[in-house]
Amino acid sequence: MRLPAKPSYEDEKVVKTIIIKRLFSLVFVLIGISVIVFFAMHMVPGDPAEIIGGPTATAEDIAAIRNRLGLNDPLPLQYWRYFRGLLKGDFGYSVQNRQPVLEAILIRLPNTVFLASCGIIVAVVIGIPLGIAAAVKHNTIIDHSSMVVALAGISIPNFWLGIVLILLFAVQLRWLPVGGLPEKLLSLEGLKHILMPALTLGTGSAALIARLTRSSMLEVIRKDYIRTARAKGLSQKKVVWVHAFRNALIPALTIVGLSFAVLLGGTIITEQVFAINGIGRLLVLAINSRDFPVVQGCVLLIAAMFVVINLIVDLLYIIIDPRISYSRG
Repeated sequence: MRLPAKPSYEDEKVVKTIIIKRLFSLVFVLIGISVIVFFAMHMVPGDPAEIIGGPTATAEDIAAIRNRLGLNDPLPLQYWRYFRGLLKGDFGYSVQNRQPVLEAILIRLPNTVFLASCGIIVAVVIGIPLGIAAAVKHNTIIDHSSMVVALAGISIPNFWLGIVLILLFAVQLRWLPVGGLPEKLLSLEGLKHILMPALTLGTGSAALIARLTRSSMLEVIRKDYIRTARAKGLSQKKVVWVHAFRNALIPALTIVGLSFAVLLGGTIITEQVFAINGIGRLLVLAINSRDFPVVQGCVLLIAAMFVVINLIVDLLYIIIDPRISYSRG
C-alpha cells in the first residue's frame, strides 16, 4: 500500500485553523453548559443551607448560612459571581465541607480516567475483533453468534452486570476484590481491582463497536480493490488487516472516541456499584447534598473532556486517511 504524501504547509495551516476554531467553540460550549447547570440546580427542590445546618439548626442558623453563602442574592448575581471566579480558575468551594471544588475533583479524577481508560480498552479488545470476525464470516454461525453477543452487551444494564460479577468472582470464587481502588493504580493490585469495573463499563461500548465495525468492514470488503488484492494471491490475513481494516477504521475510530468520552462521563453507576471514589460518585453525593459548586465543576469538567476527545478523534483522521483531513468544507 502506497504511503500518503506528506502534508503540505497549506494543509498544516488548515489543521491549525480547525484546532483553533474547535478550542474557541469549546469556550462557548462551556459557558452555555455552566448557565444551564447553574440555573437547573437552583430549580431543584431542597435548600443547601438546611442540609449544612442539619436537623438541629434553627431558622436563624439557616438564615445565617444562606447569607454567608450568598444564596439570598438574585440568581443572575450569583451566576455572575460564579462566572467571574471561573475566569480566574476558581471553581469555588464545596458548601458541604468548604474544600476547593477543583481540589476535590483533581483528587478523584485519576480514578475516573483510569476506570474509563480500562473500560475503553476492554471495549476495543472485545468489539473490534468481534466485528471483524462477523464481517469476514458473514451469514455464518460466527456472524450470528457475534451479533447475539453484541445485542446482549447493549441490553444488559451496567448495575446488574456489576452485581453479577461481584457475586461470582468476589463472593463465590473469591478471585477478585469486591470494590474500591488502591493508591497505586498501575500495579498488579490495581489490575485486580479494576478488572470487574472495566468489564462492566466496557461491555456496552464493546457491543456498539462490534456492530459498527462489522457494518463498515462489510462495506469495504465488497470494494473492487479488495477483490483485486485477493486476485493477486494475497493471504486472507493481509487482505483483512492491511487493506480492509485500515479503510474501515474511520467509522470505528469515531465510535471509539465518542464511547471513551461517554465512559468518562458515565462512570456514575459503575463507581457506585464498586465503591470507586471517582468523579461520578462525587457528583452523586454533591447532587444529594445540593452542593451546587461541586455539581457545576464536575459537569463542566466532563463537558470539556467530551469536546477535547472529539477534537483528538478528528485529528487522528489525519493519520488514518489524510485525504479527508484537510477539507475546508
